[in-house]
Amino acid sequence: MTRRNAAIIGVGSYLPERVLSNADLERMVETNDEWIVSRTGIRERRMGDESMATSDLAARAAERAIRSAGLSPSDIDLLVVGTSSPDHALFPSTACLVQAKLGLGCAAFDVNAACTGFVYALQVGASAIESLRAETVLVIGADMLTRHVDFKDRSTCILFGDGAGAVVLRAAVEPGVESIVLGSDGTGADLLKVPAGGTAAPCTVERINERQQYVQMQGNDVFKFAVRVIPKATVQALTASGHSVEDLAWLIPHQANQRILNTVEERLGIDHDRVFSNVEKVGNTSAASIPLALDDLYTSGRLQPGDLVALVGFGAGLTWGAAVVRWTMTGPEQGGLPE
Repeated sequence: MTRRNAAIIGVGSYLPERVLSNADLERMVETNDEWIVSRTGIRERRMGDESMATSDLAARAAERAIRSAGLSPSDIDLLVVGTSSPDHALFPSTACLVQAKLGLGCAAFDVNAACTGFVYALQVGASAIESLRAETVLVIGADMLTRHVDFKDRSTCILFGDGAGAVVLRAAVEPGVESIVLGSDGTGADLLKVPAGGTAAPCTVERINERQQYVQMQGNDVFKFAVRVIPKATVQALTASGHSVEDLAWLIPHQANQRILNTVEERLGIDHDRVFSNVEKVGNTSAASIPLALDDLYTSGRLQPGDLVALVGFGAGLTWGAAVVRWTMTGPEQGGLPE
């Protein structure tokens, strides 16, 4: 029996118009451009206005992805949204809100694996196609973490930006998503978290006064975790699909920190010009990071049919994941980063 594969046939992304530069942050918190760039490589990031929610960013990216696939909303069988900053604290899911905005008629749900959310969601979508449970799946990574960072904490507020990216998966005979490797280690949950707001520590006046409703991160430990798991997961996913690092046309890591990307390429022994980075202009967009970067690379014209691509993420949980994808799209049409 011929194996059924899931191939990416559409890609799109969306960034809010407002640019939050390092110069802007200098007026908000004790920091400066040189300090930020030397430690993160980030010069600017995007920030949604007060009228926007995560579902708005997700829907706009999804519209572009569906259009680039040459499809209509009625063709989508399943919607999976990776996010850790949903529109509402508990329910409904952001995916259901996106479904309504796009006029879809399919099942829709969220996946929360923090910054690894897109790779986890891609696993769900690809598995649904491979198991004959769906024909066409829309996978979105979207986050608005600027709503959850403390702009009095210079160690975290400099990192995060808002955005969304999406891909359309469809059943194919030829290889598309060739392998996905996922992992987690809950013993590291305290390294990156939002302490208050859940059942373990509901928001109270005291906790809010202590600013526990914002992202807290032990940066050095997260760095060590990232540079360890990204190379390992990349090699595991490549091995699972019968490939090696030398076969990669592109490595697209989670865009968290340029120092992490530089260390990862050294440990993998991969050429710098094969590791895609746009962290300088978008910052860390969490679950949106990888599909944003993928669309950026695609619309630049540098991603060609037949290219082997590794999509690798890590995030709170702790979580990590790597996907090896054979690119099949022939040329950029829609999507991409706003001018």
